[in-house]
Amino acid sequence: MSSSFQRRTVLTGALAGLLLPIAARAQTPDSSTQELTDMRIRFAFSHFTMTATLYDNPSAHDFYAMLPLALTIGDFGPNEKIAHLPRKLTEEGNGAFSNEQPYDLCYYMPWGNLAMFYATYRHPGLIRLGRFEEGYKALHERGEFPLRIEAI
Repeated sequence: MSSSFQRRTVLTGALAGLLLPIAARAQTPDSSTQELTDMRIRFAFSHFTMTATLYDNPSAHDFYAMLPLALTIGDFGPNEKIAHLPRKLTEEGNGAFSNEQPYDLCYYMPWGNLAMFYATYRHPGLIRLGRFEEGYKALHERGEFPLRIEAI
């Protein structure tokens, strides 16, 4: 085997090793363009009621299938409330999104919890499940409360 052929083989292999991760990232879905569904849910805690509409993604469908749920909602950081789910959701089809907004309903993959944002945020590891549309100012109420989540 010639040394020229060996160099080309090594160079081709190295180039493929560099380009494959870039190609894989390019195929990751961008959840910024997800469509809302007719899956509407109600969150009730303290004397508050909020409603949200879920996006069309596997994690949102998995979450919807778990309802109704009795959880605890509590403060986490200066911009969100969280609630721990009884099990992790599917992460199939997750993708980065770049249009984060207050009142997004997200799933935090590493911990397996709901993240309900009431101020600006940017954090890796999130799957956006939906958007709060009514009563979302309740997220500003400080404290920990029993939470009921159900399909509408």
